[in-house]
Amino acid sequence: MNTEQKKPDVSPGRLRQMQIYVTGAGGKRPAVPVAPDLLEQAAIRKMTPEAAAYIVGGAGGEATMRANRAAFDRHQIVPRVLRDVSRRDLSVTLFGRCHAVPVLLDPVGVLEMVHPEADLAVARAAAAENIAYVFSNQASVPMEQCAAAMGDTPRWFQLYWSSDDDFVRSVVARAEKCGCEAIAVTLDTTLLGWRPRDLDAAYLPFLRGLGLGQYLSDPVFKGKIPPGSPETGVRPRGFDLISTALSLRRKGKEFGLSMQQMRAAVAHFTATYSRPDLNWVDIKRLRDMTKIPILLKGIRHADDARLAHEHRVDGIIVSNHGGRQVDGEIATLDALPSIVSAANGLPVLLDSGVRSGSDVAKALALGATAVLIGRPYVYGLALAGENGVREVIRNIVAEFDLTLALAGLTKASDLDTSILAG
Repeated sequence: MNTEQKKPDVSPGRLRQMQIYVTGAGGKRPAVPVAPDLLEQAAIRKMTPEAAAYIVGGAGGEATMRANRAAFDRHQIVPRVLRDVSRRDLSVTLFGRCHAVPVLLDPVGVLEMVHPEADLAVARAAAAENIAYVFSNQASVPMEQCAAAMGDTPRWFQLYWSSDDDFVRSVVARAEKCGCEAIAVTLDTTLLGWRPRDLDAAYLPFLRGLGLGQYLSDPVFKGKIPPGSPETGVRPRGFDLISTALSLRRKGKEFGLSMQQMRAAVAHFTATYSRPDLNWVDIKRLRDMTKIPILLKGIRHADDARLAHEHRVDGIIVSNHGGRQVDGEIATLDALPSIVSAANGLPVLLDSGVRSGSDVAKALALGATAVLIGRPYVYGLALAGENGVREVIRNIVAEFDLTLALAGLTKASDLDTSILAG
């Protein structure tokens, strides 16, 4: 007779449930809503109209955003029972690093729109929850400050390829120096998509100096700021002119720049931030700039996945920018299986539309190595800063853990199409 007692289950799912229920017995509720829809609604109420438009909105009629969610809804999990699922292993290995869970935080720009601590609060939350964070190219806080707050927690860097190659080399070198373990090159934003919510608000945060933390802290970028404010042909008037001036003054003070230099910096940014002529030759050149792994973010076609393999990149992120770039394009979950097949063994990650732990399970079942979450943690940031981000992470990881167990599996690596209907 085996009298050995099993240790109590301290998995993320059970632990998170008990954290909520036990503190609830004392009259305290979670800092952020657990249900994804309620989380979004609460965050919208907390944010300014401009911030809500920028964070929540998508391209065109937002059909791609709806398609992303519909794709997850179409896939149904078919659980197996009477299996010992008392212990689970959620870990995944990426580029030689063991990640405790197959979830990373997506790069999201201009977080100062939703909380004053912006990226720094997210970095602290990621470190506290031991989850990887991809620093945004359009961050409000320089990557070095965020890296310093993360200790040994894994971090990557997202690269928007500027038309200024000197700046590209500089930020890539900075990313490598501050401990970033991969570069994710965003390919779907060589031009800014048509975003009606932002256009109706007539609001682009970068023109007010927001979301330029990586640029204003970069010696190469600062060295190329023109001495005078160039003529743009656009002349803001009225209250917005005052509001813009105040914003530029605040950002200038933060980075040691005068008002005139800030105006010139914004103009230089708008003239150089994108590369519509970006092509496969540039991906080859990036390999000469860095020794760390390179992922291509924004792959949606199997042929591009094949080309990525041919060009010896290290991984792929299937992404449609959360539906913010092309209205009516394919959902990432629908694109995933053909890309996994064409990637010829490259790690394939996925973002866009991921809202829950069950979404994570479905993506892994369809071949993703890991997923990235974006808007949910930003909503947590808007509502409760660092603690809000931590709670969102805990909730998604907890639900993933429980979904895995209740589907009859004990390892994240065991997820495959056998758990899905059809």
